[in-house]
Amino acid sequence: MQTEVVSKTAGRAASRASTGFEYTFPAIRGVQAGREFYASMCPLRLIPKIFLFDEDDLSAELRAQRVLNKGRLPALARYILDNPEDYVFSALTASVDGDMAFDSQGSEGSAHRTGQLRIPMDARFLINDGQHRRAAIELALKENPDLGDETIAVVFFHDAGLSRSQQMFADLNRHAVRPARSIGVLYDHRDVNAQITRTLTERSVIFKGFVEMEKSTLSARSRKLFTLSALYFGNQSLLQSLDLKQDEAIRLTQAFWETVDTALPEWAMVRDRQLSAQEMRRDFIHSHGIALHALGRIGNSLLRKSAKAAEWKRQLIPLKDVDWTRTNIDWEGRAIVGGRVSKSHQNVTLTVNYLRKHLGLELSPEEQRVEDAYLRGEA
Repeated sequence: MQTEVVSKTAGRAASRASTGFEYTFPAIRGVQAGREFYASMCPLRLIPKIFLFDEDDLSAELRAQRVLNKGRLPALARYILDNPEDYVFSALTASVDGDMAFDSQGSEGSAHRTGQLRIPMDARFLINDGQHRRAAIELALKENPDLGDETIAVVFFHDAGLSRSQQMFADLNRHAVRPARSIGVLYDHRDVNAQITRTLTERSVIFKGFVEMEKSTLSARSRKLFTLSALYFGNQSLLQSLDLKQDEAIRLTQAFWETVDTALPEWAMVRDRQLSAQEMRRDFIHSHGIALHALGRIGNSLLRKSAKAAEWKRQLIPLKDVDWTRTNIDWEGRAIVGGRVSKSHQNVTLTVNYLRKHLGLELSPEEQRVEDAYLRGEA
């Protein structure tokens, strides 16, 4: 079904002030909170032309939307362009500041709920939800105009004023919950690193059965040792800027973590049931995300220096001398802040620095800057 632009009859023009032309959308009529709304489909080529942003130069109290974050747009547009056969965009929600007339197909049942929604072309369409999707569509169309014939769902409400539009924005976002990073990794079949990480949880004896696949935090009673998201970021750090085919990356990550495992006996103790996962997480920090992230960064620098397995494996041997217990005072301010493990970028870097010193590796200029600030008590 396509949106049409049609000329109104003389009778309609006389009864409704407009330019004399209107948009006609195939639509379904519904009712929420006593107010009619309409669900329709709109060709992507029309989205940038008829749906407006709230004015960026207005103060927050006079707008009904957040200011557009233009930094998000390239990635969103790239998502459409790189996945033309299986991208998914949810519906836009818009308020219409103008008359809306619905011509139903019949007077009873489903025919009464389906029909044509007519909106004057001089009406103002204001997006309540989906402004970044709208902007990304506009950006993608500039590169690939053929996308213009595809459609996106749009839900139309009548504009009942600024207060109502602001309330709609608040209500639409009130209960929005971002899914846990782990389940995002589990379900993402486009991200190569996600694929590598999932494969690792199936193939490696270290991780098989010991990775929480859905949640990004482990409860005190969990029998899992790692989260999928923590392993994902560890692998991301390990493989950064390494030009490897997927099969090569899988073999490398497995070899790396299994080498690390030989220097961390507590991991094996959990697998052998000599130590519970709860005790491990309570008393040590090297199953936490910060440790996996830091170890991945260490591995990446070793691999950049030498791809020979014998060489980088030899340089990891001193890891066995690291005291990973929470009671090790050296972790305070580095991996632990106020008694809790911290995953901030600065704390990851300070943990990397600590490990580099144990392995006899030099710090990068940025790592040295963070280390100096820490030693001066500024971190």
